[in-house]
Amino acid sequence: MRRWAAAFGILLLLAGCTAPQTQAAERTFFAMDTVMTLRLYEGGNEALLADAEARVRELEGLLSVTGRGSEIRALNRDGAAELSPDTEELLRGALALCDRTEGALDVSTYPVLRTWGFTTGEYAVPDGETIAKLLPLVDYTKVALDGNAASLPDGMEIDLGSVAKGYTGAALAALLREGGVTSALLDLGGNIQAVGAKPDGSPWRVGIRNPAGEGNLGVVEVDNQAVITSGGYERYFEEDGVRYWHILDPKTGAPARSGLASVTVVGDDGLMCDGLSTALFVMGREKAVEHWRRYRDFEAVLVAEDGSVTITPGLEGRFTLTEQGRTVTVAEP
Repeated sequence: MRRWAAAFGILLLLAGCTAPQTQAAERTFFAMDTVMTLRLYEGGNEALLADAEARVRELEGLLSVTGRGSEIRALNRDGAAELSPDTEELLRGALALCDRTEGALDVSTYPVLRTWGFTTGEYAVPDGETIAKLLPLVDYTKVALDGNAASLPDGMEIDLGSVAKGYTGAALAALLREGGVTSALLDLGGNIQAVGAKPDGSPWRVGIRNPAGEGNLGVVEVDNQAVITSGGYERYFEEDGVRYWHILDPKTGAPARSGLASVTVVGDDGLMCDGLSTALFVMGREKAVEHWRRYRDFEAVLVAEDGSVTITPGLEGRFTLTEQGRTVTVAEP
């Protein structure tokens, strides 16, 4: 028996935020294959919301792996392309994260992801021979970027979906701040970007979904930061009682089996948080904590398949469990 599931518009499930008293200027729309909701509480207006949506559409047009006119589609099709400043900045940042995570994040897994059916909805478990033929194409170090000129080896295709929404959230936050917004909460399909704090000065309370069921397992307090989660529950299918999720281990070409059920990354840089949420999931708990110790430029909530929860020290006092029966371990600094 085969079943599949995909999670979109996760704010209703993920971001259980206490609403401020101030009435928000709000807009909801579908873009980047998900439902997005922008709420502007101080300094916002309909014109800024329209500008923000237009900015999302602009980035989607550039970055979609399938959209007509997409620079990523053109790069994959032709093997070379000149990139606009946004696409160049995002690709450069993504490759830096691939390098930083030693390939736990790899933007060149697209052909393998497609073979599993996660890009088409035609889910299937590929045989070992098929994966073996595709794995040589998975190597971010072979993506060439010279100024704004990008090129790929024959047969390689890239997908920036693992970082695009985080980059978009940061771009929207910058746009809104320039427009005078001092308090806003942006939900890009579960990728949460806070602009400032609540109107009363208190931090936003963002719920972290229970990956094993409904509701939230905890709440993290943030202001002016991104909160981005990756988990096996987001998009998957089941065959013969085995669940296969869309987060692939670039080394094996198969769903990452690291012992983690979800990873939430909190930080100042949306692009980094987005990419790290995937990379840390692939790494597993111990390596994820080691990565935090090395860089210390983000915080994380690591939820294991056995239900245990580990947080990095910077979230002490900012993370609260809401689900009974769990305990939290604070990683050693």
